[in-house]
Amino acid sequence: MIVIAATAHIVNGADPDRFYQMVQEDEALEWATFWAFLLAAGANVLAAIRLARGTRGLPWFVAGLGLFCFVVAMEEISWGQRVFGYRPPVYFLENNYQQEFNFHNVIESDFRQDIFVGLIAAYGCVLPLMMLIGPLARGIRRVGIIAPPTLLAPGFAVALGIYIDYPWRFAGEVVELIVGLGFLFAGGLCATQLATGAGKSRASGWRGGVRILLLLGVTLCLGVANAALSQVQRASSPEAVRAAERELEAMKNDFFAVAEQQDGLIPVRCGLHKRLYTFVESYDKRFLEHGEFAALTSQGLPDERAAFFIDPWNDPYWIRSRCSKDRSRRSVFLYSFGPNRRRDSNKWEHRPDDLGVYLIRTDEPSATAPR
Repeated sequence: MIVIAATAHIVNGADPDRFYQMVQEDEALEWATFWAFLLAAGANVLAAIRLARGTRGLPWFVAGLGLFCFVVAMEEISWGQRVFGYRPPVYFLENNYQQEFNFHNVIESDFRQDIFVGLIAAYGCVLPLMMLIGPLARGIRRVGIIAPPTLLAPGFAVALGIYIDYPWRFAGEVVELIVGLGFLFAGGLCATQLATGAGKSRASGWRGGVRILLLLGVTLCLGVANAALSQVQRASSPEAVRAAERELEAMKNDFFAVAEQQDGLIPVRCGLHKRLYTFVESYDKRFLEHGEFAALTSQGLPDERAAFFIDPWNDPYWIRSRCSKDRSRRSVFLYSFGPNRRRDSNKWEHRPDDLGVYLIRTDEPSATAPR
């Protein structure tokens, strides 16, 4: 767990662009997080079954952990939306800032972060330390709570520190993987300990370390494999590509129509990178709701896709604006993730297989500077 944090810190310091790509959706880190929580769910369910058979009691705590980890795993991939490309219900398009079918991004951001901090602190740090105090440990066991091994507490503490301090952009993505691994290691060691009956620990010492390394290796390999599969371009019809190109061109024309009314200024500030629906809602750019793009509904563009700026693969359209410090280089473009439904573009240009159109692209100062 600590090694993951150290590796992320080194990569971010040495190659920020590479780190930026690592934390994108459908890359190895996100898929490894999914697999960490999914395998943790399986490990905790297995532990619950073995606990129930051994004691005939109700293993509510580890069963609850298994359910929790399963929900987190599915939330990580938006309940399969990113895999199958279906359009989420309107409620999520409107209220989820990622426009994806998941619930955690509907919850208010500060509240969600407070819950996450409390979870890491309580389960990963405080509970293992409480087990070092005899009377407390006996009371905790009596009510059916099984704490993670103390050896995992430093990893959870590092994750907590990173999440609170947030020393680099997208640090939260790294913390999610660390926490997922923590739940996996704890569940895996618990299931192993119960394998030959309660009280016979086989999860300590070097054997425990070997099992942790094995679980880590399996998780990372599955993450890398899934990322490689996601990079294989999914089958797409030429009609979908043509539709996206037509829609992007229409939105480009809408921006230029407004620019003509504003002394040639494209109404986009430097440093902007948002989903187009969020851009419209946050900055009140209602012209996109009534222009050439909106008129495509009369030519077959579904109303929901038009209202929420969704591409033919049911992913959001994006807008990105980038300026050099001296304003000599500027790039503003609209883009779609394209048929493979993953971001291939960088900060300055859209790249295959992303589909996009430039509003501004110049290495020289121009009158059409973003503002």
